[in-house]
Amino acid sequence: MTIKAIIFDVDGTLADTEDGHRIAFNQAFSQSGLGWHWDVPLYDKLLAVTGGKERIRYYLSDFLPGFAKPADDDGFVKRLYALKTRNYVEMVRSGRIPLRPGIKTLIEEAHDAGIALAIATTTAPDNVAALLEVGLGPRWAELFGAVGCGDMVPHKKPAPDVYLWVLEQLGVQAAECIALEDSDNGLRASLAAGIRTYITVNAYTRSHRFEGAAAVFEDLSDLPAFYRIARLPLPKEASAA
Repeated sequence: MTIKAIIFDVDGTLADTEDGHRIAFNQAFSQSGLGWHWDVPLYDKLLAVTGGKERIRYYLSDFLPGFAKPADDDGFVKRLYALKTRNYVEMVRSGRIPLRPGIKTLIEEAHDAGIALAIATTTAPDNVAALLEVGLGPRWAELFGAVGCGDMVPHKKPAPDVYLWVLEQLGVQAAECIALEDSDNGLRASLAAGIRTYITVNAYTRSHRFEGAAAVFEDLSDLPAFYRIARLPLPKEASAA
């Protein structure tokens, strides 16, 4: 079947963002007068939960049970996450988090070949916009037929909600798409939506099992190999079609 759409995860897939998020969280903790620090081993455990606000709540419940929560617990978490997001966006706009190998070329060549593109992520819209504006230019949104973010749907990954929303927005069937993910939670979400999924690993997810993935890559630096395995038309073949 001809592939009509590619759906991209963001964090860890389009760019190695996770350590940037970790640093931004730590900055927010310091700015808020909290004595918390998420080192790499701890953050690796916290990544079991998707979504920044959900990750803070997971930390409080499972790693810091003695913390005296403020009366407005929900507002506390939302303000802390908003501060973290501002820190992260500033980091991205400074050029410290580039797109991963092959990503920009894949997006441009797939768009030129008439393949629809979409985003399916648990991260905030501001994070997506900052990353792609730096990586693809100010008109990045014109390349994507749908941008699905975590809080736009009832349940975050590993639930399939964001993928189902994107499929509806694009007006395509799951069998007509492929997804690019980097984690077991993301893979579970895309597979639950019926989408054939390819993985690019990173430092935080290299040990994941990735059961059900169509293929697992270190990155997309060898795009012709990815095109062959994913059964995508090479650029010359696409332009001649």
